[in-house]
Amino acid sequence: MQKLHYPPPGSAPTTVPVPAKSESHPTTIKLIEYDAHSFVEKEVSAVDELVDCLENEKVTWVNIEGLGSLELLHEIGQLFQIHTLAITDVLTLGQRPHLDAYDRQIFLLMQMVYHNEELELVFEQLSILVGERFVLTFQEEPGHDVFEPVRTRLREGAGSARFLRNDYLAYALVDTVIDHYFPVAEKIGDAIEDLEETLLEKPTRENLRQVHEIRAALALLRRAIWPQRDVLLRLWHDDSGLFSDRTMPFIRDTYDHALALIDLLESYRDATANFMDLYVSSLTMRTNEIVRVLTVISSIFIPLTFIAGLYGMNFDRSSSVLNMPELSSPIGYPVVLLVMAAVAGGMLLYFKRKRWL
Repeated sequence: MQKLHYPPPGSAPTTVPVPAKSESHPTTIKLIEYDAHSFVEKEVSAVDELVDCLENEKVTWVNIEGLGSLELLHEIGQLFQIHTLAITDVLTLGQRPHLDAYDRQIFLLMQMVYHNEELELVFEQLSILVGERFVLTFQEEPGHDVFEPVRTRLREGAGSARFLRNDYLAYALVDTVIDHYFPVAEKIGDAIEDLEETLLEKPTRENLRQVHEIRAALALLRRAIWPQRDVLLRLWHDDSGLFSDRTMPFIRDTYDHALALIDLLESYRDATANFMDLYVSSLTMRTNEIVRVLTVISSIFIPLTFIAGLYGMNFDRSSSVLNMPELSSPIGYPVVLLVMAAVAGGMLLYFKRKRWL
């Protein structure tokens, strides 16, 4: 379960909660700077190397990976004149996605999702700061973002990204975050289909555990995507002027993607809500089938047991002609076996005609 890092109660609004050493990662800075005719991508070792980015007309994307170096993050905040509350939000992990507007800057806090090497569902907090000519992104961990398709388009000059302002870059990053929820949701959908077939054919306790795991994953996805829908809605109606009218239709399209994703997750949740009833019903049906087979076997053996018990009373044939005269017959034993076989066969035929088998 994701933990919320928070300062001590009663602290000042800009108090930064310091994460544990095991949860902090070294800070690396990667710079992408471009316009219609040029593209530069490099790793920056010092914040001073970013000063030139504020003085040219190119679009600047600074990606900060890892939140372990607080001093370095504060230097970045001072250089780009980031509000202290925004820096606090960057360092406060486990927050609900939201959007804040500051002086000529928009701060978005979102949740990226992906599968790790163990195919476990991982949520990572992402902070996006949009200025007049730059975009800053802050990630919890290095090397796990979902932005490689955006980088590839910028490197190759594909589409119109290199010809538009930084607001289009911000849109592309947000859109990539939302779109990466779909393959995760599709994997859960495939697991739901497989689990449904298994529950019908062979319900087990392991299947029941899988149902709870899927429902927990759906709950996490819904908790992440619902507030991000609100973020997109606020961004769509933003009037700060940082997003041009040309970019707004794209943001609206991303908002539609979020709605489609929510509908998909709702349908999955409704499907899994019936899995418990399906599990109980399948288990009951299998139990009834077993009981029916055992009942048929018992019903067949009841008359056979009666016959065997009747002839097992061992009455003395010599004392009276009424004491089982067939006991003295040389073919008495095979005749009794044939009678028992006929009774069993007749009962099986009767059960089959009644469709009890």
